[in-house]
Amino acid sequence: VLWGVEEEVFCAGEDRTLRFLEGVLDEVCDLFDSPFIHVGGDECPKTRWKACPKCQARMRQHGLKDEHELQSWFVRHFDRYLAQKGRRLIGWDEILEGGLAQNAAVMSWRGMKGGQTAVEQGHEVVMTPTDFCYLDYRQVPEEDGFEYIGGLLPLKKVYAFDPCQGIPAYREQLVLGGQANLWTEYVRSPREADWKLFPRLCALAEAVWTPQENRLDFNAFAARMETHLDRLRRLGIHAAPLPAQQP
Repeated sequence: VLWGVEEEVFCAGEDRTLRFLEGVLDEVCDLFDSPFIHVGGDECPKTRWKACPKCQARMRQHGLKDEHELQSWFVRHFDRYLAQKGRRLIGWDEILEGGLAQNAAVMSWRGMKGGQTAVEQGHEVVMTPTDFCYLDYRQVPEEDGFEYIGGLLPLKKVYAFDPCQGIPAYREQLVLGGQANLWTEYVRSPREADWKLFPRLCALAEAVWTPQENRLDFNAFAARMETHLDRLRRLGIHAAPLPAQQP
């Protein structure tokens, strides 16, 4: 089985596309009362749009200089649509490309830069960079019996996560928090998910919920985690052990 980014995307030149997705959002808003509605917006190749006469006509109609601006126009349409329903749009940091919608919030996954840029523009952000928050990355350099998408994210690095890194103090209120991600292409059971999540999820929770001035050093966290691992296992959670030596 292979996963990856597909070139087949919604046609931004078709009015039927807009009506269809408005209907999807109507159903989502009926089901969930969250103030934010996540529209994705990441990893959208522009190959089809470049070749599509309707997408090119849409660009000429609105004076858009390239397909990145077409994506921005597309996202802005749904930003306004959700605003009419009393909701706010949130999307991955690619929605910055071509210009950010007025009411949108950003989830910064390709590092911290996207979130920092959004904050500079006065937008709220959730920091979820791959190098601190992607728990589908390997947690120890050696084999642990499970398959991972790649990368290395040890427990100590997760604990060092600061969602306000690079954000001026007077703008920190725009950082809504951080988010851990476990994408499950390579997760085949709840037991495997437990192993990849814990104890790293505990480290990230403490990192984002503890004021920086009150956060203890990693060794203090690891000592407390020994006790907490016993609690997790008593709850039936198949947590990975603490590494003998932290890189």
